[in-house]
Amino acid sequence: MKIYNKRPVYLDKIRPFICKDIIKVLIWQRRVGKSYILFQIIDELKQNFWVADDQIIYINKELNQFDNIRDYNDLLGYIKKSVPKNTQSDKKYIFIDEIQDIVNFEKALRDLQALWSYDIYISGSNANMLSSEIATYLTGRYIEFEIFPLNYREFLDFHTLENNKESFLSYMKFGWLPYLKNLELDEDIIYDYIKNVYSTILLKDIVKRYNIRNIDFLEKLIYYLGDNVWSLFTANNISLYLKSQKVDIGTNVVLEYLHYITSVFLVNKVKRQEIVGKKIFEINDKFYFSDIWMRNAILGWYRQFDIAKIIENLVFLHFKALGYEIHIGKNKTKEIDFIVQKWSDIKYIQVCYLLADELTRQREFGNLLEIQDNYEKIVLSMDDFISGDYMGIKHYNLIDYLSQK
Repeated sequence: MKIYNKRPVYLDKIRPFICKDIIKVLIWQRRVGKSYILFQIIDELKQNFWVADDQIIYINKELNQFDNIRDYNDLLGYIKKSVPKNTQSDKKYIFIDEIQDIVNFEKALRDLQALWSYDIYISGSNANMLSSEIATYLTGRYIEFEIFPLNYREFLDFHTLENNKESFLSYMKFGWLPYLKNLELDEDIIYDYIKNVYSTILLKDIVKRYNIRNIDFLEKLIYYLGDNVWSLFTANNISLYLKSQKVDIGTNVVLEYLHYITSVFLVNKVKRQEIVGKKIFEINDKFYFSDIWMRNAILGWYRQFDIAKIIENLVFLHFKALGYEIHIGKNKTKEIDFIVQKWSDIKYIQVCYLLADELTRQREFGNLLEIQDNYEKIVLSMDDFISGDYMGIKHYNLIDYLSQK
């Protein structure tokens, strides 16, 4: 049994589907801990479902020992050879990590599932692959689980830290990847590790998969996104900016590269929604990173004056991990940082570093007061002294709010 920090929130979501005839798909960016969720499921099977070791087949495409599994025929052949003839049960449990590196893997999954004797769990780091290629062959036969970086409470647990402002600053500064628990929280050490993760995502998940030739433009575009977190974007504006930097790239190419970047979960696109009428706008999106230190590593620095951008980014990811659908709110000429919705639960969220003066206070609370409905309205800030409710709007200290959710 491997030693690891458990993340029960994900096991609780997956547990109802264990031993069911449906493929369990774990997705999100590399290094967010998908492999260890698979290990957690394996231990759950052994401890609570009485599954024996010889019933489990584990394949990790990031390990050299599985390099010979290149396509779906190789995969089927490996699994058939791995099934012992004298096993006591007909049921087998298959775990395949980073399955996108196996060509036409979905064909193998379809065949295995049709046999009714396999319980299948897979992980991948490419949204486009898992939404289109699997859907074509396995409609209605799989369920996706998004595995996110550590939330603040998990960060405290992984690093055995007390909940205080110093710990929260470390969370903002060093990012949210689980493996960091094995490293000293030192800027140079973390920077080297994250830079390596970023290179893998860039070269293996984007450049190699999509056959990118203009790598210089790709890196410039990612840098631009990192330097302008929380700004509204259009592909045309990005194209014009790049032209000002002597990079002549058309709008269609910008859109195509943005799709590649978001498909591997390096950044997440958030659209604007009209509060009255619920119209979704097709232009002026925002982009948030899946891990803030990844963004810092791309830029090559951590800047204290970026703190407002960083906390907005982490609030986005916090609600994303809780399963909310997220939009940027537009109320006439006013902008609401986030509209978050899960079924009938709707919240309007304003995020601010500090309510330093009355003008800032009027803007953050005033934007919410103009919304004419009864859904929950929240202001999150890092002020030490919180005013509480103001005309029906709830004001929370950001650290306290994230540590309790």
